[in-house]
Amino acid sequence: MILRRATMFLFLATLFCVSFEKIQWELAGTIGLAGILAILFVVSFALERLGAWPEGIPRTVAVVLLFAAAFLAVYLAGFFNIESEQAVAQFAKGLARFAITFSFAATGIAYLARRPLHFYWLALGVLCAGIALNGFYGVAQLAFAESGRDLDQTLLGPLLGDARSINFYGAVEGADVYRPNALTNDPNHLGIVLLVPLLILTPLYLRLERGHRFRLPLALLLPFLLLVEFATLSRSGLLGLFVGVLVLLFPYGRRFVSAAVLVPFGALAFALAVIVSRRLDFFETVVRSRLDTESGSTATHFEVYELIRPALDGHALFGLGLNTFSVYYEAVTGLTNWGPHSFYAALMIETGIVGTALFAVFLWWIFRRLRAGHRVGKALAVMRDPLAARVRPLAWGLTAAILGVMAANAFYLTMQASYFYALAMLALALPVVFGRRLSST
Repeated sequence: MILRRATMFLFLATLFCVSFEKIQWELAGTIGLAGILAILFVVSFALERLGAWPEGIPRTVAVVLLFAAAFLAVYLAGFFNIESEQAVAQFAKGLARFAITFSFAATGIAYLARRPLHFYWLALGVLCAGIALNGFYGVAQLAFAESGRDLDQTLLGPLLGDARSINFYGAVEGADVYRPNALTNDPNHLGIVLLVPLLILTPLYLRLERGHRFRLPLALLLPFLLLVEFATLSRSGLLGLFVGVLVLLFPYGRRFVSAAVLVPFGALAFALAVIVSRRLDFFETVVRSRLDTESGSTATHFEVYELIRPALDGHALFGLGLNTFSVYYEAVTGLTNWGPHSFYAALMIETGIVGTALFAVFLWWIFRRLRAGHRVGKALAVMRDPLAARVRPLAWGLTAAILGVMAANAFYLTMQASYFYALAMLALALPVVFGRRLSST
C-alpha cells in the first residue's frame, strides 16, 4: 500500500514539475527536479510490478519501447561521428535526458492503463496545474522586476545557489521592458509550454454544461494564461497558438463565438485595450520590435537552417551526434553555449536523415493513436455514453496542442524537453485508457 501511494505521488509530482526547468542541480551533470522525480517513479513502479512482468503490458507500451530502441541505435551510430571531448560530454547529457523522458513516457502509459478512468483526468489536471503555476510565477516575476527586485534570487537563490532571472528585453522611453520566463529557462520556453493547457483545456471548456463546477474556474484561468502568453512576447508561442486554434476551429468554430468565449476573452481584450491606451507609444515600440523581420534575432531563426547542409557533409545518415549542435555552432560562429533556434534543424544536424525520418515516424504514430482516441469518442457518442462529451474534446485538444508545439518548434527548441514527452504520453494513453470503457460497455 505504501509503495502504491509512493508511485502515485511520484507520477503526479513529475507531471506537475515537468515545466520547472530552473529547478535543477549539478549532480554528476545537470539534472532537474522533474528528472529526479521521473527516475524515482520508474523505479517505484518497477518495484510495485515486480513479478508481474511481462504480463499486462499494453501494446502501446511495447511500441514505445521499440521506438526507444530504434532511437538508441541511431544515437549510438551517430556517436562515432563525434570528434571532440566537449561533444562527447554533450552527447552523454543528451543520452541521459533521452533515457529519462522515454522511460517515463513508457512507464506512465503502463501506469495509466492500470488506473481508473478518473485518474487520467487527475493526471491531466496536475500537468496543466503545474504549467499554470508557471504562469502565476511569471506574473509575480514581472511585478517584482517593475519594483526593482529579483524574485528568482529571492525565492530560488537559497535553494539552488543561483537562478536565472527574468529576461531583460530592453528599454523604451526610459522604461525597462521585461519578458517573464517564470520557472522555465527562457521566455520562449514559457510561451510554448503555455500552449499545452491553453489548447487542451479550451475544447473541454467549450463542451462543459451550464453550471458545471469547472466552468467558472476555466473561464478565469484560460484568459489569464493567454495574458501570460502575450507577456512573454514569444513569436514562436504565438505561432503555435495560431496553429492550435486553427485546428480547434474545425470542430468547434461555432462555439468560439458563444458567450462562454466572448464574455471572458472580451473582458481580457477590454482590459488590454485600457492598459495599452495609457502607454500607446511604449507598447507600439515593443510590438514593432517583435514583428521586425529584418532584426538580427529574426535572421538567426532562419539562418540556422542554412547550417544543415554543410554540417551533414560526410555525416548525412546519422548526423554529428545527439545534443552536439552547440559544439558545432561554436566551431562555425565562435559563439559559446548557443543552442539551435529550431528543433528540426537540430534534429537533422544531430541525427541525420535516419534520425529525422525515425522521429517523423514516431510523430506519425502519435497522431495515429490520437485518431484512435477520436474513434473511441465517436463510438461512445453512438452508444450515448456521457463520457463522449469529454473524450472527443480531449482528443481534439491533445491534437491541437501537439500540432501547436510542433509549429512553435520550427523556430525554437523545446520538443526534447520533459513536458513534450508528458504530453505525448497522455496522447498515447488516451485510446488505451478510454478504450476500456468501450470494452466494459
